Amino acid sequence: MEADLRGVLGRLAARLPEKAVVTDPDIMGRFVHDEAEWAPFGQPAAVVRPRTTAEVAEAVSACAATGTPLVTRGAGTGLSGGANAVDGCVVLSTELMTGIRSIDPANQIAVVEPGVINDDLRRAVAGEGLWYPPDPASYQISTIGGNVATNAGGLCCLKYGVTRDYVLALEVVLASGAVVRLGSPTKKNSAGYDLRGLMVGSEGTLGVVTEVTVRLRPLPSGPPITVVGFFDTLTAAGDAVAAVTASGVIPVALELLDRYCLQAVEDWKRMELDLDAAVLLLARLDTPGAAGEAEAATVLRCFEAAGASGALRSDDGETAEALFAARRLAYPALERLGPLLTEDVCVPRTRVTAMLEAIEAAGARHGVTIANIAHAGDGNLHPLFVVPAGDDDARRRAQRAFDDIIAAAIALGGTVSGEHGIGLLKRAGLADQVGPDVLALYAAVKRALDPAGILNPGKVI
Repeated sequence: MEADLRGVLGRLAARLPEKAVVTDPDIMGRFVHDEAEWAPFGQPAAVVRPRTTAEVAEAVSACAATGTPLVTRGAGTGLSGGANAVDGCVVLSTELMTGIRSIDPANQIAVVEPGVINDDLRRAVAGEGLWYPPDPASYQISTIGGNVATNAGGLCCLKYGVTRDYVLALEVVLASGAVVRLGSPTKKNSAGYDLRGLMVGSEGTLGVVTEVTVRLRPLPSGPPITVVGFFDTLTAAGDAVAAVTASGVIPVALELLDRYCLQAVEDWKRMELDLDAAVLLLARLDTPGAAGEAEAATVLRCFEAAGASGALRSDDGETAEALFAARRLAYPALERLGPLLTEDVCVPRTRVTAMLEAIEAAGARHGVTIANIAHAGDGNLHPLFVVPAGDDDARRRAQRAFDDIIAAAIALGGTVSGEHGIGLLKRAGLADQVGPDVLALYAAVKRALDPAGILNPGKVI
C-alpha cells in the first residue's frame, strides 16, 4: 500500500487535538533521530504528541488506513537508530504521556504511562519504601516506554535483572488501531502465549505501548559496599571479572572503565579522579551484615589474585558515588570529543577476558581509538569508537573494527546486543547471530501483528 500523505494529515487533523499534530519542519527536527550518531534518518510528514491511549489509537488507525509508516519514540536516548524517522512517516512521540497512574505498595507494583522518566518512577516509589531496579546509564532522561522497547538493562542488572524481568503487563495499540492488554499484574501467570514478553524489546515494530505495569522491590536496607580494583591491562581486569564470577558472589554491579574514559570525564567535570591505572573495576554489594562483609573480602581477593595493582574497599560513600557517577558520565564525556560509534555486545561472563582482548586487537588492527566501558559482571561490553569529526577514513576503519567485534562476540557464544537493541546499526549482526531460519520466524511474527508493515519499518529485521 502506497502511503497517502495528504489523507493521513487530514485524518490526524480531524481526529486529534490541534496541538497534538506538528508539521512545522523546524519543530519536527528534534524528533527525527536518536543518539546513534551514524544511523541514517528521514524526514517525517508529521509528528504526533498524544496524551491518551485513545489519541494513540487514532494516530495508529490513521496510519493503518492510509498506509503511512509510524515510528514511535520516547526521549530519543537510544543508541541503535531504533527511533529514527523514515521519509514520509508519522513520528509518534510519547513524551507527554507522563502519568504515574498508581503505586500499589501492598502488591509492590506500579502502573505508568510510557513517557515517565525512569528516575521519576524511582523517586516516586521510593516514597513508599519501594525500588524500581532497571537503571540504564540514561536513567535520568530515558523513559519507561523506551526502556521497554529495547529491554534496557543498566548497572544493577547483574543481580536484579533487566526491564523484561519487571514488566508484568502492558496496554498496547496494535497496527490496526485496536487496543489490547497483555500480561497480568499477578505474581504468576501461565495463561496463553507470553505476548507481553514478545513486546518487550520489540522496538516499536509490533505495537505501541501506552501503559506499563511494573514489578517493584523493597528499597535496599543500609548503605552499599564498594570495592575498587586498579589494573594495568584489560586482560587482567577481565580475569578479575572471571574470578568474581567463579567465586559465586553476585554484586549489584561490576563495572569497568578504562583510563581513556576516566580522562574524558575528568577533563569535563574535574572530579579529581585517580588516573594512574589503565583500567578500573567498580564492584557494588548490598548484602547486609556479616555476609556482605564476607562478599566484599572475596571480591578484594579476586581482584588481587587477578593481578590488580591495587584493590581497596571504599568506606567513603562520597568517593564511591563519584566513581559510579564517572561511569555514568563516560559516554557523554567521550561524545564531546567527536562522533561516537557505540558497541553493545554481550558474552558469557567467563568469556569477558577473551572479548576484551578481541576489542583491543580490533582497535590495533584498524588503527582506531577504542574506549572501554562495560557492565563487566554480566558480560555486556560497550566499546566506544572515538572518531575525529569529518575524518571519513577513520570512520570507515571504525566501522570495520565494529564489524570485527560483532563477529568476535558471536564466535564467543555471545549476542550482538545486550541492551541497546538492534535498530538500524545491528541488523546485519543479528542476521549473522540467529541465521535465516530464525529470521524467518521473526518475519512471520511481524506479518501476523503488522501485516501492512507500517510499524517502525526497516528496523530490527
